[in-house]
Amino acid sequence: MTALAAAPRFVAPRFASGEPSAHATGTTARQFPLNAPIPLPLPVPALRSAGETRIPLIDRRRNLLLTAKARILCLGLAFLALAVVAVLRLAWLGVVQPASTEQSMAEALLPPRAELTDRNGVVLARAFPAYALWYNPQALEDSGPPLVKGARQVARELVAIFPDMDEAELTRTLASGKRGYLRRRVLPEDANRVLEIGELALELPQENDRHYPQGTLAAHVLGYVKDGEGHVGMEDALQARLADPAHRNEPVALSIDARVQGALEDELSRGMRLVDAVGGAGIVLDVDTGEVMAMASLPAFDPNHMDAAAQALVFNKVTNQVYELGSTFKPLTVAAAIDAGVITDISRRWQAARPLQMGRFRIRDSHFIGASLNAPEALMHSSNIVTAQIADELGPARMKDAMARLGFNARPYIELPARGFPIWPSGEWPRLRAMTVAYGHGVAVTPLHLAAAYATMVNGGIWRPATLRKLAPGQAPQGRRVFKEATSARMNQLLRLISTRGTGRKGDAPGFRIGGKTGSAEKPGAGGYRRTTLVATFAAAFPMDNPRYVVIAMLDEPKGTAASSFQRTAAWNAAPIVGRLVPRIGPMLGVMPDDNREVDLSDLNPLIHGGKE
Repeated sequence: MTALAAAPRFVAPRFASGEPSAHATGTTARQFPLNAPIPLPLPVPALRSAGETRIPLIDRRRNLLLTAKARILCLGLAFLALAVVAVLRLAWLGVVQPASTEQSMAEALLPPRAELTDRNGVVLARAFPAYALWYNPQALEDSGPPLVKGARQVARELVAIFPDMDEAELTRTLASGKRGYLRRRVLPEDANRVLEIGELALELPQENDRHYPQGTLAAHVLGYVKDGEGHVGMEDALQARLADPAHRNEPVALSIDARVQGALEDELSRGMRLVDAVGGAGIVLDVDTGEVMAMASLPAFDPNHMDAAAQALVFNKVTNQVYELGSTFKPLTVAAAIDAGVITDISRRWQAARPLQMGRFRIRDSHFIGASLNAPEALMHSSNIVTAQIADELGPARMKDAMARLGFNARPYIELPARGFPIWPSGEWPRLRAMTVAYGHGVAVTPLHLAAAYATMVNGGIWRPATLRKLAPGQAPQGRRVFKEATSARMNQLLRLISTRGTGRKGDAPGFRIGGKTGSAEKPGAGGYRRTTLVATFAAAFPMDNPRYVVIAMLDEPKGTAASSFQRTAAWNAAPIVGRLVPRIGPMLGVMPDDNREVDLSDLNPLIHGGKE
């Protein structure tokens, strides 16, 4: 056989009686003329053999099978990849992420930072859910401008919502195309007004912020928080405690009393304005425990709005700025002399008629006081000449030791991180150094140093560190003895004498038995001391028959105004601050006025020139 089947042969139809057979071709019989050509059959396509037809079918099945296997393999690999990703994610959660005990629901419900309160539970700082205003120039996700309305128009609308923002600076920020915060604290009602502007680039992410409900009150005590970290103040000092998940639900009570703090800031600010001072500092200290009941440094700042202007005011004048505090050192010098036995007879007199010439240096008084003075008169009239002679008899070594035992050679003791180091001459002190330190020149300390020293002098002679943490009864530190109890009792008499008959009269208040000493120190400058610029201080305690609190009021560069009778000294500007403050805070602190009580000065009055029993 050939490869192709033979074409069927044409069989001529057979005729019977000249008619074509109706079954010859299997079709309907037709009539053909005798002379018509006979039609040939259509060609029949050639047929392939069975083997040739089976080969392409096998190839097609093989291709389909390979495709199916490849698809199954890809699907298997995809499932394997998903399984690997799931295993890696489980490993990440189990190894890298914190354990479930650290991410518990209880922790999630805790505030992000513990509250700060005053000693009576008044909230001074707490966590505050707020919105921030964030500028995102890529919010539209195209190459067009980030703002629909333009930088100037958007800035104008934002300033209408936040009047304290600078329109020109805001316009430059928006036009720069740099992403960043425009404002860190936005109230919900203001956030809604920002949304009404209709700019997608102005985003309002919700953040946990730190809120200070009392505004500027005790700002230098509290400090502020930025990005979860405390800065200056107790926010910094207590950072670990406030952020500790184990204790975030427990408020931290500070020693200050918000009522006393408000009164101190109010009176100190008023005193500054009356004499146009550039700054002020004040403190109220418990003499038996060292607890700070109030601390103020002015000008103050608002920790709720920490802009550039606020950052410039965070320096704490009470704990970080050192001053030569002038005549407030004189009672400390007299106490050291009494304690050392240099003054055994309180009636003993020293010459005061002429200045002391020490080489090229002359020690003089501001005015002639008298030909001779005893210690009580020297303190009453604030004599540099007599105080220098007392220090000279005490000697440089004992004078330096007494000041060191009061803590004047080290940073002040308190929890705040910013604590100024005193200007403290090292080595052996020469004779002149001891004499000038006696009346408050040559050593510079902070107002907190002075407050702790006066507390030591009036509380029976025990020095204790100051603290801004509220202490429970019986938790006061033991402290160290600096003065004898008898010395302390005598100094309480002398301080009361200064306030009743000396330079501290304007610092007295009826019924509160205030005692204290004024100090007006010239500020050092280029080429020496500047006689026209003073630091005026009144260091006081009350009630002097049983001292409980020390009060320090200091003014930096007060001017002579009508309110101070055109005087610049502490007797006319700092002392009146204490005289107004004590009647306000005494009842808050449990000290009620009593006109029937007084310090016994019967043994001192006869010693005063012109005095009487």
